[in-house]
Amino acid sequence: MFSERDLETTFEEDSQPNDEVMPYSDDETEDELDSRQPAVEPGQNQINRDAKESREPLKKECSWQVKANDECFYEQPQFKRTIFLCFKKSKYAGNAIKTYKYNPITFLPLNLYEQFKRAANFYFLVLLILQSIPQITTLSWYTTLVPLLVVLGITAVKDLVDDIARHRMDNEVNNRKCEVIRDGRFKNTKWKDIKVGDIIRLRKNTFVPADILLLSSSEPNSLCYVETAELDGETNLKFKMALEVTHRYLQEESAMADFNGLIECEEPNNRLDKFAGTLFWRNMSYSLDADKILLRGCKIRNTDFCHGVVIFAGADTKIMKNSGKTRFKRTKIDSLMNYMVYTIFIVLILLSAGLAIGHTYWEQQIGNSSWYLYDGQDFSPPYRGFLNFWGYIIVLNTMVPISLYVSVEVIRLGQSYFINWDLQMYYAEKDTAAKARTTTLNEQLGQIHYIFSDKTGTLTQNIMTFKKCCINGQRYGDCRDGAGQLQSHPEQVDFSWNMYADGKFSFYDHYLIEQIKSGKDPEIQKFFFLLAICHTVMIDASDGQLNYQAASPDEGALVMAARNFGYVFLSRTQNTITISEMGIERTYDVLAILDFNSDRKRMSVIVRESGGNIRLYCKGADTVIYERLHPRNPKREATEEALDIFANETLRTLCLCYRDISHHEFEAWNKKFLEASVATTNRDEALDKVYEEIEKNLILLGATAIEDKLQDGVPETISRLSKADIKIWVLTGDKKETAENIGFSCELLTDETTICYGEDIRQVKSTKDFFCGN
Repeated sequence: MFSERDLETTFEEDSQPNDEVMPYSDDETEDELDSRQPAVEPGQNQINRDAKESREPLKKECSWQVKANDECFYEQPQFKRTIFLCFKKSKYAGNAIKTYKYNPITFLPLNLYEQFKRAANFYFLVLLILQSIPQITTLSWYTTLVPLLVVLGITAVKDLVDDIARHRMDNEVNNRKCEVIRDGRFKNTKWKDIKVGDIIRLRKNTFVPADILLLSSSEPNSLCYVETAELDGETNLKFKMALEVTHRYLQEESAMADFNGLIECEEPNNRLDKFAGTLFWRNMSYSLDADKILLRGCKIRNTDFCHGVVIFAGADTKIMKNSGKTRFKRTKIDSLMNYMVYTIFIVLILLSAGLAIGHTYWEQQIGNSSWYLYDGQDFSPPYRGFLNFWGYIIVLNTMVPISLYVSVEVIRLGQSYFINWDLQMYYAEKDTAAKARTTTLNEQLGQIHYIFSDKTGTLTQNIMTFKKCCINGQRYGDCRDGAGQLQSHPEQVDFSWNMYADGKFSFYDHYLIEQIKSGKDPEIQKFFFLLAICHTVMIDASDGQLNYQAASPDEGALVMAARNFGYVFLSRTQNTITISEMGIERTYDVLAILDFNSDRKRMSVIVRESGGNIRLYCKGADTVIYERLHPRNPKREATEEALDIFANETLRTLCLCYRDISHHEFEAWNKKFLEASVATTNRDEALDKVYEEIEKNLILLGATAIEDKLQDGVPETISRLSKADIKIWVLTGDKKETAENIGFSCELLTDETTICYGEDIRQVKSTKDFFCGN
């Protein structure tokens, strides 16, 4: 989402890459673009100087450098790392991925190493070595070798089949194709041949091959819609937006081929929701964040094509950083069998030692004096006892159950087929059957003690519906007629007066509609205007209809509600937003967007209205909004009472508020905002601090209440899991009352459940610590 943080800032010539010092060349095409270069505002100059001074730490914090369309750039010595002795390798990974564990050379040694971690296998290997010693062997060596090879072979074949499947998947992914700039033209190139700095073009319904910076797209304002199901499991579309300058200048193939921007950003990491960097291009610098990055594993949706420059490739991408190394997993059964084998082995040693001691005693008392037992060896009785100790170890080897491992592997294989065939785990609506993706963890399903679950989208449908609201202390949403009288029989509101109304929206409070139509209450107008303007929703109007694309279902539900009540979000550009207010279309300048995150629990937008007034609109959780309200808010108590009522009805609530900002205050704050936007270190913390300065003395407008229904079968499922003595933890960000009521509705809580709140637990803990201390 564009805000004024995307305004360009210049930096010193000596801080740019120097072609005379660095041994690489660029095809400079800036002369063609200089004629179209927008002039930098005079008020930006101070920000530019601050960017110069702050760029030096960038080299330390943001040490990852990417130069577009320049392979020679990455051959410089500072981008090499020593891998062994004097052998060096580029620190930039190729785009080929590897999820398999073995290759033809390492399969045998690695697989044997993993198998001999099992106590029984290692024991029989030692036994085989002992049997090869003539002085102590009591059985032929092949009596141990054959069953050991059978056990190792069966397990190795199973591991080989699993790893071949990984090889095939890797080959399929690495050989996918996309369009990459080669010799000034887009050419089809395999994923594995993509390199950092390449410019690529992605088509609709294709996967993103690497972590890339979005440069432009076919959509207005270079929006790009992506599905992140491969990353976080969420199927709702999210949108990304390119910088305004790249959207403006990088649309044609020739411009892409001539692009020579330098990106300095953080080193590769596994934070999917974080990114900090700066684009330096044509003597200007531009702030980069996660909203401008397409991650590997995303799928392009509702966008015909988009362009980007590769920042992280292959093993350096965020999804691969999260995958970790493929490890050999062991179940509790494996651990138990190892423990049993260790116990049996100790018993075997004690038994063999006892027999060896007895044999030594027998040799001393009888063996030496019996000429017919003489074997031609003049060994002493203790030495004969020592040799017989190892002989007994060999003779009694059947005590160690090597076949148990084979039996368990066969049982696991059979269980995996039974899981795949289980009709009770077949989901007919999507024609999806259960699938056992591994044969080594089946028995763990029956040994689960705890389940940790999210609420939204897991227990609930993640389909949000606007149900009720509180405006200026007055609650709306009950079944009422136009005069405000309660109705015994619900009658749905007719939205035919609104040409933009969505036919699927249901509402039963006719009194609120009459209030909106009359226009007598300005607070109601501000309330729905806030819902229509304070968001990051995008519009997809490809089929002639207003289709909203929201990163959050809550946000989409609120914008859709405002649309049905007459305040329709129509379109947005990089720095404006257009809204239809009861049929009157108006465009507002968006001066800044104060992003939502899990720590802030709120988002704000600062707009300049038609009269020139500047106003901040904010929505967020009541806990953070109430801390920032102006001391004089007469409807504070009434709204808080409404929030409690909504929470008891298991509805999700948000508070809405606003404040007017003077031009002088905004100019002073905006300067700090721009400085924080291009900060090279601790950018998020700097922005949060600046946000706090403006989000204060807010005027409370009211609150919204959204319903998110439980999925079918959730109460029954939780009840059955509880009967199996499985402890269930559900994580939710709802109010205490909402969480408690949802707990009862899904049978997570019952009348017999003792409910402990955070403050009670802290008090119990402090009391316990007090008595323990005394």
